Amino acid sequence: MKEVLVLGAGYAGLKAVRNLQKEVGDNAHITLVDMNDYHYEATELHEVAAGSVDKNKITYPIKDVLNNKVKFIQDEVVKVDADKKTVELKNSGQLRYDYCVLALGFVSETFGIKGALDNALQMTDIDQAVAIHEHIVETMKKYRETQDKEYLNIVVCGAGFTGIELAGALVDERPKYAKLAGVDESEISITIVEAATKLLPMFSENLANYGVSLVKSLGVKIMTGCMIKEIQDGRVMYATQDNEELQAVPGKTIIWTTGVSGSPVMGESGFKERRGRVIVNDNLLDPDHDDLYIIGDVSALMDKATDRPYPTTAQIATRMGAYVGHAIAQRLKGEVPEPFSYNSLGTVASVGNTHAFGLVGKKEYKGFPASFVKKMIMNKSLADIGGAKELFAKGRFDLYH
Repeated sequence: MKEVLVLGAGYAGLKAVRNLQKEVGDNAHITLVDMNDYHYEATELHEVAAGSVDKNKITYPIKDVLNNKVKFIQDEVVKVDADKKTVELKNSGQLRYDYCVLALGFVSETFGIKGALDNALQMTDIDQAVAIHEHIVETMKKYRETQDKEYLNIVVCGAGFTGIELAGALVDERPKYAKLAGVDESEISITIVEAATKLLPMFSENLANYGVSLVKSLGVKIMTGCMIKEIQDGRVMYATQDNEELQAVPGKTIIWTTGVSGSPVMGESGFKERRGRVIVNDNLLDPDHDDLYIIGDVSALMDKATDRPYPTTAQIATRMGAYVGHAIAQRLKGEVPEPFSYNSLGTVASVGNTHAFGLVGKKEYKGFPASFVKKMIMNKSLADIGGAKELFAKGRFDLYH
């Protein structure tokens, strides 16, 4: 009996387990390890951070999607020894495997910027997203006490996909913030600070311009060409190409969305990684170990057309998980899996609950139709990973408003 070990229950890991438990039969024991006893929809963390939805709307128990073929261990992965085929857990000791699926997820990337961890709120998991919302609520209440307008200023660091979606969700909740502070909602300031001058490069110029204009039309200030140099308490310090002297954007709520890197366990385990990601081969295997699959945010799969890694998205993570679950089942039967292939089905960015923009296939969507499509994509992901039960319990069915 072979031992199959899956580390991480995000999009990639949990999808791998769902396929494994359907396909391996009695050929293997499957063990899943995650530090939480729940799965969360990472693509919707910004809604929890803004207060648009409760955390329970985007989480569900991991055991709800496991059958009796899978053993679940709630623990933290400390180190992987790929040569010895062992994994060290923080509380449960050591596990051995015949096949391992590394899907350990991501952490916030601060690029060494001083004060980013201490003075900015990170948004990489449920607890951090909840903490952001609680912080915003407290700052609005604090304004009532102090009348210090800096408590009304929310500053988002980074105008990437996450920053744009977060800004849109913050706009939706701005009336509630204003009520807490006792001010008109126009007094709640939302600012995005970004080093790049060209935003949303994953979209066509036309669609990117539409998205930026949409966010601005909702009252969000976007500062491009502003390179963040330091995060002080209540201050984002930046410089521009034209002016190297540090300037400040004040705000009592500073949220960090400039990027993520793969789990630090990858480096601590001795893998050949960069920013926590390992370049994998065409079968999503570690180049040095044919029993170790690396998928999701800790994986760097090269796009042969661009000679660059594919972006780490929920879409590719889910597809990787599906492939690996099937590939291991094939190998247990003595079959040889085909290489993994990937073509993006498109990307849609939400800007609040009723606005969005994006590309699906070759068709561009804008405004409400894009919002409809975004919610359908979210529901499809929920059904794919969690199944029908989670879809009906957690799905987004407010499609028309």
